[in-house]
Amino acid sequence: MDRGSRRPTIADVARTAGVGIATVDRVLNRRAEVRRDTAERVLAAAEAIGYHGAGLLRRRIEETVESRTFGFLLQRKGDAFYRQLAAALVEAARALPSFRGKPLVEFVDDISAETVAAGLLSLGGRCDAVAVVAADHPKVAAAVASLGARGVRVVTMLSELSGGVTFGHVGIDHRKSGRTAAWVISKLARRPGPVGIFVGSHRFIGHELSEISFRSYFREHAPEFRLLEPFANLEEPALAHEGTLELLRRNPDLVGIYVAGGGMAGLVSALREARAGHHIVAVCNELIPETRLALIDQVIDAVIATPVPELARATVAIMANSIRSSTEGEPPVLLPFGLYVSENV
Repeated sequence: MDRGSRRPTIADVARTAGVGIATVDRVLNRRAEVRRDTAERVLAAAEAIGYHGAGLLRRRIEETVESRTFGFLLQRKGDAFYRQLAAALVEAARALPSFRGKPLVEFVDDISAETVAAGLLSLGGRCDAVAVVAADHPKVAAAVASLGARGVRVVTMLSELSGGVTFGHVGIDHRKSGRTAAWVISKLARRPGPVGIFVGSHRFIGHELSEISFRSYFREHAPEFRLLEPFANLEEPALAHEGTLELLRRNPDLVGIYVAGGGMAGLVSALREARAGHHIVAVCNELIPETRLALIDQVIDAVIATPVPELARATVAIMANSIRSSTEGEPPVLLPFGLYVSENV
């Protein structure tokens, strides 16, 4: 089309968007319902070719889609993984076909039950549905129940809550991740010896399942290794750093470390600082800049990574369902995790 010779028409919009003229007409005149993603494709095409009715198309789309606020309560804003997750959740909420999603992300640096419960209640008062990363605690469960009584459903991410109080859950299979970490250490360690374990908190169900499964694998397949008592680093890199150095000081013959929760940047910095006389096989969670570089430098050996975009999309989809659904909840969604080593980052 020679844009200088005539104004773009509905037919031009339809051809650019890859839809029929009738579909463009339905969006423009609201004659029948059109999928949100199709309507937005029509709008994008109209804007791209300079169609004079693009502004009206945008107003029509905004008029026909309900606006809903989706709240996300995450941990530690300074943590690269949670910043990555926040960006993915915002994108997923805005891309929803069923609602005009308004994402609202908040962080808590203090991950105690009291702080998380208060954050949930505050955020829930401003949202239509809420997703949270939280440890399993009666105060958190009470906050979830209180929001539910007000019609605001809660979805957990990464680690579940007990008692069936939430509408849904999205995460990875922690039994498989724990056993995978054990497999890596048992295969790569040059000799049997003590193995250290870090969890974020003993109240994170996901961390507990990972630790149990980690120990189960060693009992079954590598009983000659000695697993030490777990250390809770509260998802704090500074505590993980100090804990790793103390672990090395007390166990000079340490052969492996597994970080089942967060704080992995602290593990990496401690291993770089310590420079142990022998290689310690280290496995941690989440592919962030620090762990990626540590893999390349062979400071750590493997990273078990949550598929962040998939987790965000699944979480937001369940939240959207919770707004319209009359059911009590949905079954957990367990996503396949990634396993990264120095050769595939």
